[in-house]
This record gives sequence, structure tokens and C-alpha cells, in this order.
Amino acid sequence: MTTVVFVLLPGVHLLDLGGPAQVFFAATDFGQHYRLRYVAEQPQVTTAQGLPVTAETAWPELSAQDLVVVPGWRALTLRGGPGLSQELADRLRAHHAAGGTVASVCAGAEALGAAGLLDGRRCTTHHDLQEELALRHPRAVVVRDVLWTTDNRVVTSAGIASGIDLALHLLAVRHGPALAAQVARQMVVYARRNGDEPQASAMLRYRSHLDDTVHRAQDLIDSRFAEALPLSRLAADRSRLHGPPLTGPPTDPASTDPADRPPLTGPRRPAGTGTGRGKIGGGEAAAQVILAGCS
Repeated sequence: MTTVVFVLLPGVHLLDLGGPAQVFFAATDFGQHYRLRYVAEQPQVTTAQGLPVTAETAWPELSAQDLVVVPGWRALTLRGGPGLSQELADRLRAHHAAGGTVASVCAGAEALGAAGLLDGRRCTTHHDLQEELALRHPRAVVVRDVLWTTDNRVVTSAGIASGIDLALHLLAVRHGPALAAQVARQMVVYARRNGDEPQASAMLRYRSHLDDTVHRAQDLIDSRFAEALPLSRLAADRSRLHGPPLTGPPTDPASTDPADRPPLTGPRRPAGTGTGRGKIGGGEAAAQVILAGCS
């Protein structure tokens, strides 16, 4: 069981907190074991959006496999932020020194800087705060225009929604890119990567589409990548590629013939673009194109 501790400071942004928390929570649906904890110096913290949230004031016991995340808060300048107590700074340093990973979202990088964890390391933050972060922590190597950075178990992300990208990256590192792609798909977000990092795994390519049949074909390949999977074998396994129809009258649940599936409602497609019906539907045709590109 991996514990993820979110450190809540006054004025914390909801999405800075909720985005990464949802990523790790969603990972439990795919067999991973994460326990989320929320700590603060007071039992209730009011978010920037006005929603009060409760938190523990006592820290749980942590091991090197656990993760500490500092979400950002609302502040026009880092100097005007809530500040970091000596106890919290000591906690962040101690967890990193024990081999653990410490991460931040948006302005949360200031907390890592105050704890001395940015010294000599690559880091980033919200684009409006990057210059000030560099001035306040001159030993830090502030990287502009990236979604996230990682440097010796210190991981920082840019503004707001990039905390989701950071969490997906951590999942990919710990459990492989296929799991990160599954979680991104469940959350209906694009499995992005930092443009300054090496080329992403082939398992993350061609995942920006919305065709569920293609996603199922890719999931099948990801789960059985060590086997020979010719297109004829994938096509024969239609029960794995087809999900329930989105709209239309009930169908025979025992039938796996695409011709038995009702057409989706909506405007008619132009001629030559495919209708999704017939012996090989539009989704399966798209799957064949993508699978051929991945082979």
C-alpha cells in the first residue's frame, strides 16, 4: 500500500489538490493500492474557491515508497503566500532524505524551495510565478514552458491542471505507461508528457482519439504484448473490442456480429467516411489502421 500525503496550506486551489488526488484514486480501479491522506496545521482549511476541507493534523508513518504532494494556493506573488512553518519544512526534508518522493503543483514549488529541496535541481511552477521563484531561490534551476520536471525524487509541475500530468507521469514511472493511459482515459484527459523529456513509450502513442473500439484494441495489445497478435486474431476477438451500444434499441447480448449493433444517432456522415456498420465497422477499420501503424 502506497500512501500519498497532500499537504494543505491556506487558500489551496481545488484543482491543484483534486486533479492529482483523482489520478491516484482512479489507479485503485486498476488494481493498484493507494491510500490518500490530507494533512494540515489546522483541522480545517478553506480553499481559494471558498470550500472548507478537513484534514489531519498528525502525519502518518511514511516509507520511501510513499509520496508527499504540496498543492498550490492562490497568491498573486509567492511572497504573499501562506508561508511554510519550520515543522512542515522539516517534514518535507526528512521524507526526501529517507528516500521518498516530494512533489508540488503550481505555487507549491515555493514550499519545496523554502525547505531547500530545489537547490541545484530542475524545477518549474506556474508561468506567472517562474521569475519570482528563480529570484527567491537562486540556487534552483527554474525551467520555463514545461508541464513538469523531475530531479532526484523532487517533482514539480506548472499551473493548476498540470498537476494531473505530473500524477500521470508518476503512475507511468511506478507502474508503466499502459496504466497511466488507462487512468487518463477513465478521467477523459489527454495522456500528455513533458515536451522536454525523452520520447514517450509506444504504448502512449495514438491515444488522443475518442473511438472506444480502438482504445479496446490498444488495451488488448498492451495486456498481451508478448504474444503474436495478427489482425485476424484481433478481429476474431470481437467480444473484447465491442462494448455496449451508446444509443438505440436493445440488442441481442449473445450476438457479437457488428451488423446486429444499431447505428448511433446523429447526423449522417459524408460518403466515403464510413458508417460504423457492416462486416467491419468504422471503429474496427480505425483500429486496423492504428494497429498497423503500431506494428
